Amino acid sequence: MEDRFKKEIKFLKIYSGLLTVALLGTILYVAIQSKEKSFKEITAERINIVESNGDLKLVISNSERQHQGIVNGKPLPKRERQAGLIFFNSVGDECGGLVYDGNDQEAGLVLSVDKYRDDQVMQLQYLENTGTNTRKYGMQFWDYPKEDGYEERNKAVEDLQKLTDKEEKAAAYLKMKQDGLLPEDRMFVGKQMNEDVGVFINDNQGNPRIRIYIDRDNNPKIELLNEEGNIVKKD
Repeated sequence: MEDRFKKEIKFLKIYSGLLTVALLGTILYVAIQSKEKSFKEITAERINIVESNGDLKLVISNSERQHQGIVNGKPLPKRERQAGLIFFNSVGDECGGLVYDGNDQEAGLVLSVDKYRDDQVMQLQYLENTGTNTRKYGMQFWDYPKEDGYEERNKAVEDLQKLTDKEEKAAAYLKMKQDGLLPEDRMFVGKQMNEDVGVFINDNQGNPRIRIYIDRDNNPKIELLNEEGNIVKKD
């Protein structure tokens, strides 16, 4: 009886040991497999790409779950954004992205590059009014005259939205421009809505100064303009 009891104890020890080894092997296998997996197809509403420390670097999302953006370390208010990709730099700020959409009224796709701690300065864009079959596509460039003016610009925009008098609004907008808070359109290379195709260059105040293009009737044109927008020389 005693020998039988000892044999049963020995069997249970061996069984317990084998079970433990099998369990550890299973856990190790699952851990290894979870580090790297290959999928033929993934369906998701949003995917966040992060660094090993958890810092957000890229969001791939549909429109409903799209990231609202972060500038100067502060999340922007929740807003509607198209589906696409949003990029984030090493300080956690949004630094560009690619968004797109299209319907019976309008269509578009833009790839934007943001200035550090500010808004976009360069954009590869396609914009179309699908109802009238008019479209613009090419490369757009902007300048922000005032460095590190993002916070001040946002405060000025908030104050502007509170004004109801048209003259006061116009004066506040003009002051924003004079203070260098507004982005200035500097150059566009591509096709305009009116079907002009060429290079369109503005000065640092956003005034058109040089136009080199071919119009819709295939007429090549070179135009130099003064600050008031008048053509002073053309070929």
